[in-house]
Amino acid sequence: MRGRLALLLLGGVLSTSLQASPDFEQYVAGLKQEALTAGISAATVQAAFADIRLIEAAIKHDKNQPEFKLTLDIYIPRAVPQWKVNQARALYRQHLPLLTKIGREYGVQPRFIVALWGIETNFGKLTGNFPLISSLATLAWEGRREAFFKGQLFDALQILEQGHVTPAAFKGSWAGAMGQVQFMPSSFLKYAVDQDGDGRKDLWGDLADVFGSAANYLHQNGWREDETWGRRVRVPDSLDPALLGLEVRKPLSAWQALGVRQQDGSALPKVDMQASLIRPDDVHGRSYLAYDNYRVLRHWNRSPYFVVAVGTLADRISE
Repeated sequence: MRGRLALLLLGGVLSTSLQASPDFEQYVAGLKQEALTAGISAATVQAAFADIRLIEAAIKHDKNQPEFKLTLDIYIPRAVPQWKVNQARALYRQHLPLLTKIGREYGVQPRFIVALWGIETNFGKLTGNFPLISSLATLAWEGRREAFFKGQLFDALQILEQGHVTPAAFKGSWAGAMGQVQFMPSSFLKYAVDQDGDGRKDLWGDLADVFGSAANYLHQNGWREDETWGRRVRVPDSLDPALLGLEVRKPLSAWQALGVRQQDGSALPKVDMQASLIRPDDVHGRSYLAYDNYRVLRHWNRSPYFVVAVGTLADRISE
């Protein structure tokens, strides 16, 4: 733990003096100078840091990640409840003309765009209310992942410099993810698009930009529009555990020969596709065949729980 933070911890609870820490103020002064040296305009730096403050909650969240390990049997019903499926289907129908246009442009099935939107922010309802510059500066100052959060902070300043959002509206999660599809600043700069051509990449309020940016992210990472993401399967007890994991890839016909079947017991599809067999939980947990698009979704979020939730919701939309 960085010494400057340890001095401000009292019985495991952050002291209220943290917000007024001279050390944080000095750190911010250094950030501002670095930003100017990096070419960020003085006007942007002044506006971005005008209301800078230390966000104690961001440090608490960062240091107290949940330790309780869910299983997919518990997580998926929570992440993809029936009400969310119903809402996803309704929104899919409501925005189908726009989704279809974007899906064709980027080669991404619209149901996956809606599924990502639903899992990330409950269709734009839960985008986070943390001031991003303050949160990122706080996490950089705290020091556990200083290089990462400092890099994200400077990327965030570039977003402000380019005029895509105002400092007052520049809000997101405690860790810096923002907008209706929760891009980190680095992902925003790499993948966000001005889908409607209004001169701004608005991931907070413009659904064309939201959908287009999500689709562009998948496209740029190798999405295949002629394939799905994966499927839940039954695995015989006799299967060699060494065959589990994303490192092993086999044709579906090979998995069929090894006794792997669809969840309902039927044969695997007779198509020429490579797949890996994964079991995110223990030997008694759910098993899935993961296709190439599963790997693309892992670029977005490496958690197998996240990927399975997105894939499950996408499947439910199409039912």
